[in-house]
Amino acid sequence: MEIISFDVCGKLAHFRKYYANNTAFTYSMPPRTTVMGVLAGMAGYERDTYYERLASEHLRIGIRILSPIKKAFHRLNFLSIKSRGDALEGTGDFTGAGGRIQTPFEVVSGQHLGKDWVHYRIFLAPGINDNGEFDRMKAVLGLSNERGHQGSVRFNITLGIASFSAWIENARSYGDVVSQTSGDILQVHSAIPSDNIKRLQFQKDDPDDGFNFLEEELMPADFVANHNRELSKLLRVLFSTQGKPFSAEAPTPFFSVPDETGSLQNIFFLE
Repeated sequence: MEIISFDVCGKLAHFRKYYANNTAFTYSMPPRTTVMGVLAGMAGYERDTYYERLASEHLRIGIRILSPIKKAFHRLNFLSIKSRGDALEGTGDFTGAGGRIQTPFEVVSGQHLGKDWVHYRIFLAPGINDNGEFDRMKAVLGLSNERGHQGSVRFNITLGIASFSAWIENARSYGDVVSQTSGDILQVHSAIPSDNIKRLQFQKDDPDDGFNFLEEELMPADFVANHNRELSKLLRVLFSTQGKPFSAEAPTPFFSVPDETGSLQNIFFLE
């Protein structure tokens, strides 16, 4: 099987948790549905028209956090709107007459806000019912074998909200990757569905393995249909927020691909 990967990088990120419209909380990493939106923007798909074509059965998606991240609350100043008034006459609270109200807003950033970045690595592979979207994403990233194809991203990439701009780098392709299984402890580099894990292992004396932070989140994975944002699938996902692998026994299929230094990454898809 062929797998492709690319890195999404930015200064700040916010991936609103799905269970309330007005929540200020964010996931530490983009849910699968958010990655679907990023891919749709890259390919130039219209809003709400890509839910079915990028579903789990058509396109497999894996996510890895590459650098240590943290979450912190910031205060945003919003206009206090109680009266619309008349825009032509310049009346109403949209002019600022009603004052402002502060609201908390949780933001993902690097450990050092001034010099660190937020880095995520996205892995893609054809789904069980491949509908051609994998090849489309290869072409968008410039990884297609078609002669003269340079690749092009249609819309600006963001990390959750429009003001948190991001960019893409390090697009790579891996051919003939074979699915593996292991009954022993292995290093897990990507986010992994919690149901795939039999047990975790921490070596406290090991500075790399002993000092790690894991999070588990219930994340959206698929929508019911195009133009319908009702969720059809949720996944409980475990991942490291330190950009490091963690040791686990996961007797389910995984894939090993080299990183930019040649070291193998053991990745699981969110499915």
